[in-house]
Amino acid sequence: MEKIKRLIKTGAFARGCVIAGVLAMCVAAVLVARASGAREVSGAARDLPIYNVKRDDKLVSISFDAAWGDEQTESLLATLEKYGVKTTFFVVGEWVDKYPETVKRIADAGHEVMNHSDTHPEMTKLSTYELGRELKTCSDKIEAVTGVRPVLFRPPYGDYNNAVVGGARDGGMFTVQWNIDSLDWKDLTPQQMMDRIMPKLTPGSIILLHNGGKHTPELLPGLLEAIQAEGYTVVPVSQLIYRDNYVIEPDGRQVRKTQ
Repeated sequence: MEKIKRLIKTGAFARGCVIAGVLAMCVAAVLVARASGAREVSGAARDLPIYNVKRDDKLVSISFDAAWGDEQTESLLATLEKYGVKTTFFVVGEWVDKYPETVKRIADAGHEVMNHSDTHPEMTKLSTYELGRELKTCSDKIEAVTGVRPVLFRPPYGDYNNAVVGGARDGGMFTVQWNIDSLDWKDLTPQQMMDRIMPKLTPGSIILLHNGGKHTPELLPGLLEAIQAEGYTVVPVSQLIYRDNYVIEPDGRQVRKTQ
C-alpha cells in the first residue's frame, strides 16, 4: 500500500493508467475493425474498375481485346458493319506497331480504339514508372494512328490494383473490365459461348471477346442477332459508362449517384 501511495504522489501511477487505457482502446478498435470486415491495408478502400453499368435502358457493349494476330479482324469488322453495330477494341501498343492499317480501319469504321497497355504485362508487378510508361506509350501510339487519344483502359489478364486504376485515371482513362466472359480464347464452340453469354445479359453488360478467338467470327452474327432480338442496342463502352457523378459498387457495377 505504501508503494502505491508513493506512485500516486509522483504521478507515475496516473501515467501508467493513461497508457493502459490507450492500449486498451487500440486493441478494441482493431477487434471492431476486424469484426466489421474493415480493410486493414493502409486504411484505404480498394480502387475498383468498371465491370458493368446499372442502366434503365437496354444498352450493352461488346469489347474485343487485340494483343496478337490479325487474321480475323477483317471478318469481324465486316459482320459488325452488316448489323450496324459499333464496338470497342482494346489494343496493345505492340499490336498497333504491327498492324497500323488495321487500327486505322477499325477507327475509320466508327469503332473505338482503346488502351490495353503497350506490351501486355502483368501491370500489378510494375513499378510506378513502368506502369506509367505502359499506359502513355500505348495511348501515344493509338493517337498517332487514329487521331484520338484513348479514354478507356483494360488491364492485361484483368490484373489490377489501386496503383493500376489510379495510374489510368491520372492518364485520363477509366479502367474497364467485363462482367460476361465468352471464353473464346479457350476455343469454345459458338453454341457454348452463346450459352455462356445470353443468360447473363442484362442492361449495362460488357461482353469480352478477342479478335483472335478461333470461333469468334462464327459466333458474332448469331450473337448480334440474339442480342438485338431481345431488344438490346450495342454501343461502344464509352457510351455505356457514366463519365461523372457515379459510384462503383463492391461488385464492380457503376451506378449513378442519387441526389
